[in-house]
Amino acid sequence: MASIKLRNSFVLGDYARPYIVAEVNTSHFGKIEVAKELIDKAKEVGCDCVKFQSWTTDTLYSTTYYDENPIAKRFVKKFSLSENELEELARYCKEVGVSFASTPYSNSEVDFLINKCDVPYIKVASMDINNLVFLKYIAKTKAPIVLSTGMSDYEEVIRAVNTIEEAGNTNISILHCVSTYPAENDSNRLLNIIGLRELFPNYPIGFSDHSIGTELAVGAVALGACMIEKHFTLDNKSIGMDNHMATEPSEMRKLVNGCHNVQTALGGKDRVLLPGEINQRKVMRRSIVASKNLQAGDTLSMDDFDYKRPGSGFSPEEAVNLIGKKLNINVDFDQLIKKSDLS
Repeated sequence: MASIKLRNSFVLGDYARPYIVAEVNTSHFGKIEVAKELIDKAKEVGCDCVKFQSWTTDTLYSTTYYDENPIAKRFVKKFSLSENELEELARYCKEVGVSFASTPYSNSEVDFLINKCDVPYIKVASMDINNLVFLKYIAKTKAPIVLSTGMSDYEEVIRAVNTIEEAGNTNISILHCVSTYPAENDSNRLLNIIGLRELFPNYPIGFSDHSIGTELAVGAVALGACMIEKHFTLDNKSIGMDNHMATEPSEMRKLVNGCHNVQTALGGKDRVLLPGEINQRKVMRRSIVASKNLQAGDTLSMDDFDYKRPGSGFSPEEAVNLIGKKLNINVDFDQLIKKSDLS
């Protein structure tokens, strides 16, 4: 199975223990105290990583957009975190014992996250999958790349991966993603995880989950997803960019436990009989019993056999070997035929 190693030594692998990322986005509302509380809760419910956004008013939208949408600039400024704040949050994550990550939107933000925040990987947002110049810059850092694929077709994903590879980076994980907020269940097409794995057998495939609830994340893990990224909030009733579809701590705990339980239950393709199952054979399988009262000296035929529990006598598959054998004692109807009954 495909796998890559993150900068924190965690190995992302198909069908391996999933790396679960709490995507905070703007659910901190620009307040570092809330961001720290989100980190605490994410750690408490079992997430592996807390991911923020590194955009600023200068790196996300153009002046043209702000001229046409003057309120947007105030909104972006209010909900963004400064480099000092992100660096403080990275240190806080280290203290708490959970990984810190963030999505960059400029070259300088890439450098900052790698050099100052020691992120385990660089996350490429779906919006940048066709930003080939940016992809090339990220690739040349040699940092592991997690590439989200929302809004893209297969040809665009192939082109993005080729661009990263041509820049000398093969440390790539690809996330299936549907960029609607929320993504309705019937639009998620989880089998795209399989489709991406067939296209990119050397790279582990994960799932950036924009659905409501925990079921699709768990389903993605059943399909071998190496990473689950899920929007996270303290209160999804508060008004924010994507806060209405984010997952609260109690539900995130359910998601984490469900993903880990399903991954553990997957096991392997080889057929393994547990000792407990072998013991159950004696209780749950059938044995050969007399279909009528049989007398000592009778020669056994197939008509003399029925098959009932327990499985401690002759198994049904041994019936053919008993044909023509003689009984040395009487065997009553519905009693197991035993080895000691035969002459």
